[in-house]
Amino acid sequence: MNPYKEVTLENLSYRIFSASIDEMELIWHRDAEDRTVEALHKTDWQFQFDNELPIGFEKPIFIRKEQIHRVIKGTGDLHILIQKS
Repeated sequence: MNPYKEVTLENLSYRIFSASIDEMELIWHRDAEDRTVEALHKTDWQFQFDNELPIGFEKPIFIRKEQIHRVIKGTGDLHILIQKS
Protein backbone atom coordinates (compact mmCIF):
# COMPACT_ATOMS: atom_id res chain seq x y z
CA MET A 1 0.00 0.00 0.00
CA ASN A 2 1.29 3.45 -0.91
CA PRO A 3 1.94 6.10 1.77
CA TYR A 4 -0.12 8.66 -0.17
CA LYS A 5 -3.45 9.26 -1.87
CA GLU A 6 -3.25 9.74 -5.64
CA VAL A 7 -5.34 10.81 -8.61
CA THR A 8 -3.82 10.08 -12.03
CA LEU A 9 -4.71 11.26 -15.54
CA GLU A 10 -2.43 9.75 -18.21
CA ASN A 11 1.11 10.94 -17.33
CA LEU A 12 0.08 13.48 -14.65
CA SER A 13 -0.48 12.57 -10.99
CA TYR A 14 -1.67 14.57 -7.98
CA ARG A 15 -0.51 13.11 -4.65
CA ILE A 16 -1.21 13.96 -1.05
CA PHE A 17 1.07 12.79 1.76
CA SER A 18 -0.76 13.17 5.07
CA ALA A 19 0.75 14.97 8.06
CA SER A 20 -0.16 11.89 10.12
CA ILE A 21 1.98 9.50 8.04
CA ASP A 22 4.57 7.43 9.89
CA GLU A 23 8.03 8.56 8.71
CA MET A 24 9.01 4.89 8.38
CA GLU A 25 6.64 4.62 5.39
CA LEU A 26 8.68 7.18 3.42
CA ILE A 27 11.25 4.73 2.11
CA TRP A 28 14.09 5.06 -0.38
CA HIS A 29 12.86 3.92 -3.79
CA ARG A 30 13.28 4.29 -7.55
CA ASP A 31 10.74 4.70 -10.34
CA ALA A 32 10.45 3.10 -13.77
CA GLU A 33 10.29 6.40 -15.69
CA ASP A 34 11.67 9.94 -15.65
CA ARG A 35 9.49 12.42 -13.79
CA THR A 36 9.29 15.98 -12.53
CA VAL A 37 7.88 16.60 -9.05
CA GLU A 38 6.54 19.95 -7.88
CA ALA A 39 4.99 20.97 -4.56
CA LEU A 40 1.71 22.85 -4.98
CA HIS A 41 2.25 24.99 -1.87
CA LYS A 42 4.97 26.29 0.43
CA THR A 43 6.15 23.42 2.64
CA ASP A 44 8.95 22.33 4.95
CA TRP A 45 8.84 18.76 3.61
CA GLN A 46 12.08 17.85 1.82
CA PHE A 47 13.30 15.68 -1.03
CA GLN A 48 16.53 13.68 -1.09
CA PHE A 49 18.48 11.85 -3.77
CA ASP A 50 20.74 8.98 -2.65
CA ASN A 51 24.16 10.23 -1.47
CA GLU A 52 23.04 13.89 -1.56
CA LEU A 53 21.83 16.38 1.03
CA PRO A 54 18.06 16.99 1.32
CA ILE A 55 16.57 19.86 -0.68
CA GLY A 56 13.37 21.84 -0.35
CA PHE A 57 10.45 21.87 -2.76
CA GLU A 58 10.98 25.53 -3.77
CA LYS A 59 11.21 24.61 -7.47
CA PRO A 60 10.35 21.57 -9.62
CA ILE A 61 12.64 18.56 -9.12
CA PHE A 62 13.62 16.31 -12.05
CA ILE A 63 14.12 12.62 -11.18
CA ARG A 64 15.80 10.31 -13.70
CA LYS A 65 14.48 6.80 -14.29
CA GLU A 66 15.83 4.37 -11.63
CA GLN A 67 17.40 7.22 -9.57
CA ILE A 68 17.10 6.39 -5.86
CA HIS A 69 15.28 9.02 -3.80
CA ARG A 70 12.88 9.68 -0.93
CA VAL A 71 10.60 12.29 0.63
CA ILE A 72 11.35 13.59 4.14
CA LYS A 73 8.38 14.43 6.33
CA GLY A 74 7.67 18.00 7.35
CA THR A 75 4.66 19.62 9.00
CA GLY A 76 1.19 19.60 7.50
CA ASP A 77 0.12 17.67 4.42
CA LEU A 78 2.29 17.62 1.28
CA HIS A 79 0.50 18.17 -2.05
CA ILE A 80 2.60 17.44 -5.14
CA LEU A 81 2.12 17.26 -8.88
CA ILE A 82 4.08 14.61 -10.79
CA GLN A 83 4.67 14.79 -14.54
CA LYS A 84 5.92 11.44 -15.89
CA SER A 85 8.11 11.47 -19.03
